[in-house]
Amino acid sequence: MFFLSWLCICGLLLRGDAQDRASLWRGNDRSGRCQYTFTVPSPAEATCPQAGGPELDGLKARLGVLEALVAQLGVRDVQLRGGQQGAAARPQPELQEALNRVVSERNLLQGEKEKLQRELDTLKLRMEEMRRETERLRSRPCLSQSPVAAATATQQDWGRGRLAAGSSQMSHLMTRPNRQGDSSNLRDSAWPHGAQGFQELKAEVTEVPAPDANVDNTGCGELISVGEPVTHRKADNIAGKYGVWMQDPEAVSPYGASMLWRIDTIGTEVRQLYGYDDMDQLSKGFPSKVLLLPDSLESTGATMYRGSLYYQRRLSRTLIRYDLVSENVAARRELPHAGFHGQFPYSWGGYTDIDLSVDEKGLWAVYSTSKAQGAIVISKLDPHSLEVKRSWETSIRKASVANSFMICGKLYTVASYAARDTTINHVYDTATGQLKAVSIPFKNKYGYNSMIDYSLAQRKLFAWDNFHLVSYDLRLGRQQAN
Repeated sequence: MFFLSWLCICGLLLRGDAQDRASLWRGNDRSGRCQYTFTVPSPAEATCPQAGGPELDGLKARLGVLEALVAQLGVRDVQLRGGQQGAAARPQPELQEALNRVVSERNLLQGEKEKLQRELDTLKLRMEEMRRETERLRSRPCLSQSPVAAATATQQDWGRGRLAAGSSQMSHLMTRPNRQGDSSNLRDSAWPHGAQGFQELKAEVTEVPAPDANVDNTGCGELISVGEPVTHRKADNIAGKYGVWMQDPEAVSPYGASMLWRIDTIGTEVRQLYGYDDMDQLSKGFPSKVLLLPDSLESTGATMYRGSLYYQRRLSRTLIRYDLVSENVAARRELPHAGFHGQFPYSWGGYTDIDLSVDEKGLWAVYSTSKAQGAIVISKLDPHSLEVKRSWETSIRKASVANSFMICGKLYTVASYAARDTTINHVYDTATGQLKAVSIPFKNKYGYNSMIDYSLAQRKLFAWDNFHLVSYDLRLGRQQAN
């Protein structure tokens, strides 16, 4: 930059003539720095213009306009900030609604907290009362032995040795004088109670009913009655509203005979099979084994038999035998012409088109076909290959009954899945091909029974009633002689 400035100065000096009198001066300024100064006379103006002038006036005018614009921008900025604060002070309807919801939820949670606190205080009071009652009972002296118990103990004592002591005591009692008014002479010296008077001995008689000659729960007679439902567990979440639970009547090692299995059937990918060592572990919800099935399962018609899980593959009429030991598919086969995925379900729906079950006679499939026009078809299956060995077509409309189960080769149907008090209304005997109407009371305790199956292992009914796993005792009649 200094070099270019110097060239410009030199050019001006060279271009100017002697009359221009251009001059260059070099010297130190007040701070001691070197400074170059040159002067060139104006070629056109004899005198410099006065301070101000049009140029300076124009510059001042432009500066004034600029200052006015800056002032306007400052005012707008202040107005804009004030408007934002006003908008923040005035919440929008959506924000107000969200605020109201949050306040409502907070009040609800506060109410729940207060309710739980009251319950906790109540429990603490009860615990304190129980503690005081326990201390009171501990401080009480033991009660003396009742007369009945004392008499019983004395009789046992006599039986063990008093009477065996010989005839001396007997003769002593018989030869002892009996003076009138001296009732103490009638008491043996070994009698531990000093109170005079008679001792009353009482006995309780328990009536034991005689066996019913018409009942034989070990045989294969016809169903007589179903007991009250016994609840074993409630499912943990919505996936357990419907489901199936079962027990293998011919369990295969390493699984024991008491092993129970459960599947929650809500969802599109039902593949988890939970195993429990026994009923107690099932009730507590502690599985000892969890298996992931290779194909998703359809509805609540699965069953367990000879170390394998039998179930219907989702969105198909294909049956699958899943081996529990190898954890692989051992066989798969289509059930010929069977309806599936809502074509011929039970009355409660749930894609219950194919229902598999096991009884004393083997493995069964209950379903319907287009040819049967929705009537129940029963097929006996080969448990190894899943091949149909024989079929029976009934006149029971599948959609008119809530569920069914097989016992001793007989199909029983349940009238309603929701009514608290309903009936088992039909029985079809595959041995004779005869259908009979019956009316055996049956209870849906929780009002939505999605699975009812016969457990050959326990000779009970297993059911899944609205999140609850329940069982029913059965009474079977004696089998009629052929």
